[in-house]
Amino acid sequence: MSTTSSKTSIKRLRRRDCRTMTTTKHRNLLTDPLWRAEDLGKPIPDSPDAVSVALPTWDQVVGYEEGRTEILEALSSGYPRFCVRPSVQELFDTCVDRFGRSGDVAFAFPSETVAQRCSAYIERHTGAQARIEHYGDAGVVAVIAPEESGETLKAFWQHTGEIVSSRRSRAAIQGTTSDVDAPDADREIRERIALWTGALADDVFLYPSGMAALAEAQRMMHAIRPQRKSVQLGFPYVDLLKLQEKIGPGVHFFPAIDEQSLGRAIELLNTEEVCGLFTEFPGNPLLRCPDVEALGAAIRRNGGLFVIDETIGSFENVDCLPACDMIMTSLTKFVSGVGDVIAGSLVLNSESANYDEMRAYLSTHFEPLLWGDDAVALAKNSRDYPERMAAINKNTEALADHLYGHSAVETVMYPKYAHAAAYERLMKPGGGYGGLLSVVTKDGARTAPSFYDRLRVSKGPSLGTNYTLACPFTLLAHFNELEWAESLGVSRWLVRVSAGLEPAEDLIQRFDEALNRN
Repeated sequence: MSTTSSKTSIKRLRRRDCRTMTTTKHRNLLTDPLWRAEDLGKPIPDSPDAVSVALPTWDQVVGYEEGRTEILEALSSGYPRFCVRPSVQELFDTCVDRFGRSGDVAFAFPSETVAQRCSAYIERHTGAQARIEHYGDAGVVAVIAPEESGETLKAFWQHTGEIVSSRRSRAAIQGTTSDVDAPDADREIRERIALWTGALADDVFLYPSGMAALAEAQRMMHAIRPQRKSVQLGFPYVDLLKLQEKIGPGVHFFPAIDEQSLGRAIELLNTEEVCGLFTEFPGNPLLRCPDVEALGAAIRRNGGLFVIDETIGSFENVDCLPACDMIMTSLTKFVSGVGDVIAGSLVLNSESANYDEMRAYLSTHFEPLLWGDDAVALAKNSRDYPERMAAINKNTEALADHLYGHSAVETVMYPKYAHAAAYERLMKPGGGYGGLLSVVTKDGARTAPSFYDRLRVSKGPSLGTNYTLACPFTLLAHFNELEWAESLGVSRWLVRVSAGLEPAEDLIQRFDEALNRN
């Protein structure tokens, strides 16, 4: 079933000077989380570049999705692909003032090539002609379109992830360049990822978001194996499926991770040529793990490319690269940990039969679009990633084990309990089951909102932070298609939990307090 019925809704945030956003200055989110109703709208963490925002109550999450004015006006941050943040909105408005006409809207992109893709997307989906204008600073290029094409413009920004970050926006507005240490930071990140994966640093490519890396992978599939559909196995991250539906010849979607779906997918791969296969390991939010060995064998016979999104498993825990052609990781998450930078990576498998074709494609088409200041922040944040990941693994497993037997809990989704054998075949020596779990309380319609409201952890979108972060995932990702999501096993009452570095016993106590009053 398609998810194209869901409405793209990128929220505009209230523009404020960055100095007025530091309402949580020096707040230690490990011990003093943003969990109360009055914390609504505060950035998580306290930074003008925060990638999350406090949505501490169930009703506030619903209000955010419904677009209630009092909720939206309280927001000072948000996930960068879903919210137009203040500095980015200022850049958009400047582009309209400089290049636009009455009734125009503008979005800014990190290169002319991306702007051209956006313009073509608008024309294909609306018939409207967009204009491309060079802003002149920080490599920014504006796409100007009629107001009635605004939702399509937003959709391209959200689905492809080829965005201008808040740091880049500020640089463009101020007419400044990126940090002089940016080239060293870029190299440091790539060499670090190469060490973690066993790849060559030259086979590591950095992007301005995880979705931008996936969009590159999809374009590569279509270039190497043109006019063929792709395959999506497993309940997908929302925009990856939309990307495959809206850009290219289409997608075969197998939402479940079970023997029946695996068999159907392999049967398709044995009978129809495809451009490639996407899957997550583990999946988000159900934490299910496909049999990637069986999938890899089938896609190799087919000739398509195999991409694994291993963001949830993460470099330190799972070794997915030998099983596929390339791995994608959202570096925004566990690798950064801080939650103040957005980035992604693709890593190529040099042993793949498709390696030469992938390298040839990237040698012509890859653009280094990760802004230098973002690279500097990511290089700094990621230096202690292995140590942090080890601690997060232990905390998450202790919390999952406790919740698994809790009388108020109906279901705990976690790789240790969902397709453990498939996960453990790719688990690294010394690795763990990752930092993400999902929980559904018993009698969810009655108990989930109150459990969420009482939970003393920071609450908002994103995951992989050093501090625990929870959200009603299905409401945030699929608010306009809840029945569809539930038909695929994703409860509307599901609460996704990204465990952090708090002591495990402290986390368990906080969850017990929230659960035991239901």
